[in-house]
Amino acid sequence: MFKKTLLIATLLCAATATAQTATTANAAQVPLSLDECIRIALNDNPTIKVNDMEIERVDYAKKEVIGQLFPSVNFSAQYTRNLALQTIYIDAGAMGGGAAGGEEGGGGNNSKTGMKMGRDNNHNVGFSASIPIFVPALWKSIKLSDNQILQNLEASRANKLSLVNQVKNAYYALLLAKDTKKVIEQNHSTAQFNADVYKRMFELGTASEYDVLRANVAVTNLEPSILEAENSIKQLELQLKVLMGMDATADIEAVQSLDEFKGAMYDRAIMADTSLVYNTSLKSLDLQTDYLKKALDVTKASWLPTITGSGNYMWASMSNGSPFKNFMWNGVSSVGLTLAWPIFQGGQRYYKQKQAEVAVREMSWQRENLERSLHTQVQTQIDNLNKSIKQIESNNAGVEQATKASEIMQQSFKIGAASFIQLRDTEDALMNARLSYYQAIYNYLVADSNLEYVLGNTEYVAQ
Repeated sequence: MFKKTLLIATLLCAATATAQTATTANAAQVPLSLDECIRIALNDNPTIKVNDMEIERVDYAKKEVIGQLFPSVNFSAQYTRNLALQTIYIDAGAMGGGAAGGEEGGGGNNSKTGMKMGRDNNHNVGFSASIPIFVPALWKSIKLSDNQILQNLEASRANKLSLVNQVKNAYYALLLAKDTKKVIEQNHSTAQFNADVYKRMFELGTASEYDVLRANVAVTNLEPSILEAENSIKQLELQLKVLMGMDATADIEAVQSLDEFKGAMYDRAIMADTSLVYNTSLKSLDLQTDYLKKALDVTKASWLPTITGSGNYMWASMSNGSPFKNFMWNGVSSVGLTLAWPIFQGGQRYYKQKQAEVAVREMSWQRENLERSLHTQVQTQIDNLNKSIKQIESNNAGVEQATKASEIMQQSFKIGAASFIQLRDTEDALMNARLSYYQAIYNYLVADSNLEYVLGNTEYVAQ
């Protein structure tokens, strides 16, 4: 009785553990829609976090420049030990003796009698301060810092737009791989069913061994395609996890399908507004141009004078003997203004200004070329969208026709009015029609995502 009870308890524990394991496995899987993938990527992708930190760094750099407008105060302390005191010589003429004094001295201005000056120890302690009063180049530099912040903000926006585009394309590719695998597996199941039928027919003596081998070959030929699709799904899931900043071991599941996106894409027309107002490349180029113009203003400001104020208060002590006693402190203070006006520097400022002017003119040509290239990209993506819509409609009709043809051929095959080769041809045609249909939907979604990226007006990133 005890053994029976122990056995039942063991089985219950094992069943409970198995159920818990299955529950944990199911809980570990993360079902994700496209919107959820984009939200996670924008929040957890390391590149986005680095961009946010870079914006914070540039903001600190601006505050550093602004800090130069405030007074700077320094404390200093100095000790000097005189090993040999300075000797000075006083000429008789300097003392007011005139020519007579020179004659009485016997040496005129060549007196060799000297006098020692100073003491053994010199102590100096005090504060000094300076403040810029008129520094045009510094004021212009603050505007440069503002522009750098804007450039970093736009660079962050550009990376977010690129990330959204990459996540969308990876998600669409994952859905295409899953639908491709599903279509091939359906064809594989049909081929396997045909092979089983021929095997039974061969056992009954109503089919030849050749028919059985040919049916098995049809099954075998589809297996590599299934394995390739499975491998593509794993690689695309890994790519999507990298973009989202997730661990490679995380188990994710795309919960949407290409057919769902097909139903949604007809609800909205192709973007009517194809202006490049929000294109990140153009906005970045405009900010760079503005930066160069402000840098030119800084260069021009270097021609102007600067005025700075200064002040200090010092305590000085001179003593003989030990440096740690016999202090005799005396205070000294002063204030002043310094005017600096660069007059000539070998033409450096002139040629530096000319370089900045040329750089500004270059940007106008670069913008014109970039704008022309972007208009071409927009038109290309619109053409791809229109072409994909026509392909979807055509392929959808092709799938319906191929499905009907396959059903007719199956009925004909059952009554012996069609050969196995004809049956396999219709099944392969149906598989190819479905694959082309899903490929057309994928092409449309990718073109739509690329157009959205070029225009820079995605709903996931603020303009």
